[in-house]
Amino acid sequence: MNRIVKYITLLLAIALMLSCRAGKSVYLFTSFHEPAKEGLRFLYSYDAYHWNAIDHIFIKPETGDAKIMRDPSIAQGPDGVYHLVWTTGWKNDKGIGYASSKDLIHWSAQQHIEVMGSEPTAVNAWAPELFYDDEAGDFIIVWASTVPFRFPKGQEDENNNHRLYYTRTKDFKSFSPSKLFLDPGFSVIDAEIVKRAKNDYVLVMKDNTRPNRNILVAFSNNPLGPYNNYTPRFTEAYSEGPSMIKTGDNWLIYYDSYRLKRYGAMRTTDFKTFTDLTDSVSVPVGHKHGTIFKVTKKQLGQLLKAAGQTEGAKHE
Repeated sequence: MNRIVKYITLLLAIALMLSCRAGKSVYLFTSFHEPAKEGLRFLYSYDAYHWNAIDHIFIKPETGDAKIMRDPSIAQGPDGVYHLVWTTGWKNDKGIGYASSKDLIHWSAQQHIEVMGSEPTAVNAWAPELFYDDEAGDFIIVWASTVPFRFPKGQEDENNNHRLYYTRTKDFKSFSPSKLFLDPGFSVIDAEIVKRAKNDYVLVMKDNTRPNRNILVAFSNNPLGPYNNYTPRFTEAYSEGPSMIKTGDNWLIYYDSYRLKRYGAMRTTDFKTFTDLTDSVSVPVGHKHGTIFKVTKKQLGQLLKAAGQTEGAKHE
């Protein structure tokens, strides 16, 4: 009888362990490879420090004249649907790409949203980032565009003098008029909003001026700003595409150190002091920047199955 009780107890313990493991959160990192014509990729990690590649294209770019997909940003709505936006062209493109999915595997028809259509001289629409505003109940899309001769500039070319713009949407069918989001007094791209608490927002961005081209932070009590208290630039020159994730009490800021051809990482608790973790993280070769978010282990298993890949296999 004792053997039976022990056996049943063991089975229950194993079932509980498997159930907990199945529900464990996993980190996903949206990705693309140069020259950006293939489409959406994912990295995954159990600890947010060590990343594996899923060797599969989950959606191929079909919209925009250049048919590319750069800077893929994903955010999930309260209904569980994932929304994806991306850069569709380097220049002479006033729109961004959009698609949605319930499982990150099967995607809706792609749309080209002309976010800068009201600006006749706009050069581009780069690196759109999605932020779900849980207080307003809608999505904010922030991107960088150049409108020549509108703002003072430094050494950069007039067609590379960016400011940040935004629109809001609840359903990705109707959008508020595009407006200026941030003019910090210098060319800025690659901005991502982080909510730490109610009335406490952080904007991590790239100073795109010459000779800086590195990353800094500003703060606000509203996701739309105004942002102030700008930090010093805390990454090396020629770094871009910051992506944030919280793990425990720490925030990790990943960034693409493109001249050094590697991925860098900083750790912070307050977005004011930063510890360089570049030598402590591992990111597959070829990964280019996107956004980081959490899924369940079951969802990861479905992604790996769709890719025909075994869990833990590395493709670098």
